[in-house]
Order: sequence, then C-alpha cells, then structure tokens
Amino acid sequence: MIPRHSANTVQAMRPVGSFVAATLAELKQHATAGVTLLELDALAHQRITEAGAQSCYIDYHPSFGASPFGKVLCTSVNDAALHGLPHDYTLVNGDLLSLDFAVTLKGWVADSALTLVVGGNPTPSDTKLIDTCEKALRAGIAQARSGNRLGDISHAIGQVSRAAGYAVNTDFGGHGVGRTMHEDPSIPNDGEPGRGPKLKPGMVFAIEPWLMETTADVYTDEDGWTLKSVDGSRSAHVEHTVVITEGEPLVLTARD
Repeated sequence: MIPRHSANTVQAMRPVGSFVAATLAELKQHATAGVTLLELDALAHQRITEAGAQSCYIDYHPSFGASPFGKVLCTSVNDAALHGLPHDYTLVNGDLLSLDFAVTLKGWVADSALTLVVGGNPTPSDTKLIDTCEKALRAGIAQARSGNRLGDISHAIGQVSRAAGYAVNTDFGGHGVGRTMHEDPSIPNDGEPGRGPKLKPGMVFAIEPWLMETTADVYTDEDGWTLKSVDGSRSAHVEHTVVITEGEPLVLTARD
C-alpha cells in the first residue's frame, strides 16, 4: 500500500526538503577542482550534525551493498552512475559529478540529487546528458498529479530519455519516501502509461531519472557499492522529492 499523508504532515515535511535542497546547493558550490570526495562528504556530515538531522545512508545496508554504506553522501564521478561511495579522489575540471543526498529531520525524509560538471565547462555530450535527465525529471514531475497512474510518471521519463537516444535502465529508479528513505512504490524510469496504482493527494515520491551515454548496463565496483557503466561511458542523475496534491505537484526539494 502506498502511504498517504495529511496536509499537516506535508507541512511538517517541508523543513527536511528545504534542508536537503540547501545542502545540495552548498555542496555544488564546493565541488571544484582540488576538492576531494571525502571533503564533500565531510561538509555534508557537518551540516547534518548542525541541523540535528540523521543520515539515511551511513548505516544503510541493503542486499546489493557489500557492507553498511558508511558515508552520508553519494558521489558518482564520470562512469559511476549511482551509489558512488566517497573516497580519496581529487576532483579535476571536466569531471562529471552526481551528488545524491537523503536525510531524516524531525522524523521525515527527503531525497534529492543533482549532476554538475566540475569547472563549469561541459562538453556537448555532457550538456545533452544532463539536460535530458533534467527534462525527464520535469516530465515525470508533471505527471505526478492526482488521478494519473504511476505508470504515467515512468512513461514520461522513459519517453524523454529514449527520444534523446539513450537506453534506460529500470533496475534502479524512484520510490516512495516518508518516514524512511525507501517506501512503496518502486517507480521505474520507463513504463506503460495508464498502468499501475492511481495517484492520490498525500502520496510522496522521490522521482529520479539517471542515464548513461551509450549503455543501460552497470556493474558494481570493487568498493561493493558504486555502480558503473559497463562500457566506461559517463552518467548523470537527478532527483526530487515530490508530493501529490489536489493541484500542481509540490517539489519539497526545489532549489531556488
């Protein structure tokens, strides 16, 4: 069953959405050449402590992870697509970096991700990859409306991705979010429109397109966590936490 939350509960979720958004915006500014992934993770950890929040990642140990994650931020660089485990890598200009961040604050969770090019000078292929992910995210959010079906979100994401020439991996995608980071339902990044549960006010989803340039297949790095493209192609990943309302979708993790 997909949880539904009252208007008062949704109001109580706003602070964690704002915190996640603000922290990601700060991390984006700090992700410059010469900075290490561990330094970014330490900054995120510092902000979590200051806010009295709790990381959703540090003790996270699902079946596909080799051990508890142990860090508070996912840092996926270049051919790393998802679940990038921070390590002592120093960023250089031109790196394609995805940051994924989820915390609990006052009992509620928000989850969001962004992708950037270190140094701010993307290649045309990087620009297309990031722009397509962001366009797919906007398309998915646009379908997150009361009365639609869950498959409408998946289909919108897949349609944008495939139209741009990318293959879509449906093994990892969006999910429900609320008291915990991963709740029902699973939201694949491609699917059939008009299928699946009907969307109703109070449902809260993390919608998260991710794409690799020339493949849809990944393998797990030797660190036991980081998922990388099988052909070494670069990847982008974006995500927002979204509430179904009576009208327009509410993006709790919107970054101003």
